[in-house]
Amino acid sequence: MTVRLWVDDLLSFRRLHPAIFPDMLIQHCLGVEIWNWSSAFLKRPFPKVEPAQLVIEAFACELPEYYVAAMVAQECKPIWINLEYLSAEEWVAGCHGLSSPHPVLPLIKYFFFPGFIKQTGGLLLERVLIARRDAFQSELHTQAAFWRALSVPLPKPDEVRVSLFCYENIALPELLSTWAKANVPILCLVPEDCVLPQVAAFFGKKHVVAGDILQYGNLEVRVLPFIEQERYDELLWACDINFVRGEDSCVRAQWAGKPFVWHIYPQQDKVHLKKLSAFMELYCSGLQLDATKALYSLWQRWNIGQNEGQMASTNLKSVWNEYWEHKVLLQRHAREWSQHLSGNSLVLNLLNFVQKIDRMRSLECKSDL
Repeated sequence: MTVRLWVDDLLSFRRLHPAIFPDMLIQHCLGVEIWNWSSAFLKRPFPKVEPAQLVIEAFACELPEYYVAAMVAQECKPIWINLEYLSAEEWVAGCHGLSSPHPVLPLIKYFFFPGFIKQTGGLLLERVLIARRDAFQSELHTQAAFWRALSVPLPKPDEVRVSLFCYENIALPELLSTWAKANVPILCLVPEDCVLPQVAAFFGKKHVVAGDILQYGNLEVRVLPFIEQERYDELLWACDINFVRGEDSCVRAQWAGKPFVWHIYPQQDKVHLKKLSAFMELYCSGLQLDATKALYSLWQRWNIGQNEGQMASTNLKSVWNEYWEHKVLLQRHAREWSQHLSGNSLVLNLLNFVQKIDRMRSLECKSDL
């Protein structure tokens, strides 16, 4: 089976996987055929390629008209999947797997929703990821080699290591100040990204770059270069707590089996807060009440900020301290949650779903004979 992947931002792709060449129209990597779908190439007519028998439209990217017409022209129409965004909201289970006949063309689109419960499509999980994680976290020499490769010293006995990957956040200066006044050393690892101006301002700098080391009180911040996906997984595995953002890093943090704090992507009318609450309700199921309250307080404060509603009177220092008092319990819960999710693989579910559609179409064809 050949997999063809169309990508409209190969520069960003290259940051995640350095083997990618941003200016190539077609390239092959790890067995995948990758086509450039950038604005420069879109100015030309869409390449006349034969549509695949399985077409996955990720995040409503809208297939080009030529490609849809080519799908219609095929005697055996492709199975068309719309791979949707990730959400823990209740309605997702009811919409997962639904079909949507095209209003004009003889095509059917099926909606496939990633999710956290069995009634959804599950999450992306490589076959050997959990085994790799467990090996990494059990081998001190492997962890030491990882830190050396990043030019970061080995952890001190009482040190807390934090990875910080977030959007711009008005709560960040207060969080950094809280860590600076902590009673244990805290090493915060920040990748080159949009939050660096805030980090620089906190330390009284005009700007900071990869390799910079910043110190204030018990807080040390090290700016890391933006590292590829595999190395980022190892960073999540190696840290004591991970601050993550968006969808992908949030999912990778859950596979890490470590406590994490999610900065959900802000949306208009604060729709994202409903999504955040829906996930927290799922994630905290089975977690002790006091630990649940501590997690809710920190996650809400991180996502809402300090100027809205009752959160305005909440001191971030007390919120963080209360959360970290439950670190042992939160660590065990994160591990159990990872194990719980690991039985629901998006790729395996997608393959089973496609096979089910294939069987249904075969039966329909036989009944028409």
